[in-house]
Amino acid sequence: MTVADRSDLASARRVVVKVGSSSISGDNAGQIAPLVDALAAAHGRGAEIVLVSSGAIATGMPYLALTNRPVDLATQQAAAAVGQNVLIYRYQDSLDRYGIVAGQVLLTAGDLENDAHRSNAQRAMERLLALRILPIVNENDTVATHEIRFGDNDRLAALVSILIHADALVLLSDVDALYTKPPAEAGAEPISRVERGDALIGVTFGGAGAVGVGTGGASTKVSAARLAADAGAGVLITSTDNVARALNGEAVGTWFVPAERVERTPAAG
Repeated sequence: MTVADRSDLASARRVVVKVGSSSISGDNAGQIAPLVDALAAAHGRGAEIVLVSSGAIATGMPYLALTNRPVDLATQQAAAAVGQNVLIYRYQDSLDRYGIVAGQVLLTAGDLENDAHRSNAQRAMERLLALRILPIVNENDTVATHEIRFGDNDRLAALVSILIHADALVLLSDVDALYTKPPAEAGAEPISRVERGDALIGVTFGGAGAVGVGTGGASTKVSAARLAADAGAGVLITSTDNVARALNGEAVGTWFVPAERVERTPAAG
C-alpha cells in the first residue's frame, strides 16, 4: 500500500522501525519495554513489523568493564558478541508478554551488495514475516570490518525497508523531530514535513546521540530517510518516546513524503 502521510501509518501493512543505541542501552535500557508495547500493538492489529536495533556494542560494554565506546575494531567486535546476546534476550523477554517470538537477523554491508546474499536475506525475512515472527535486525558487528560497515544503522534500516518493500520506515532517536538547527539552540524550529526534492536549505545538524554511544545523528537520518523515500517508503523521524503515537498515525515527528511507488508486475511467461 502507499503510505502517503503519517496518518496512514496506523493502517500500514509493513513497517520497519529503527531504534538507536542511546535509546535502549545504559540508563535507557528500561525503554525497551514501552518500545515493545508499541511494536506489539501494531503487530496485534495485523501489521508486519521489522525492528532494526542498534545497541549491541553499547549493551556489551559493561560486561567488558568498558566505560567508553571502544575505538579499536577488535574490542568493538568483542563487545558486540557479548552485547548482541544480551540485547536479544531483553527484547524476547519483553515480547514474551505478548506471545510474540523474535527472529535475529544479522547483516553486513556485503550481504546487501552481493546478489546471492541479498536474495537469501530477502527470502529469510519474507518467511519470518509470513510466520508472524518479529525480525530484529542489526549490523553483524562481530565480523564487519571498517571497510564494509554500513556506517550507521539508519542506513541499514533504509536498505532493509527497500529490501522487503516496506510501506514505511520509522527512525527513532533522542529528539522528537528534525529541527532547523540543533534543538538546544535558540530559534530552533521543528520541521513537520519534508516534500519531495526539498533541499532543506538552511537546516543545520547536530552530532551523535546524547548518551554518546551511538554513531548516527540528524544528518545520517536525513540521508537514510531520503534513500527510503526515494524507493517509495514513507519515512517518519521522531523520538523513541513517541513510537506508540507514531505507529498510531498521530501528528508527531518529521514526515518525508515518499516517491510514487511503481508496483512490480510478474514477468511474462
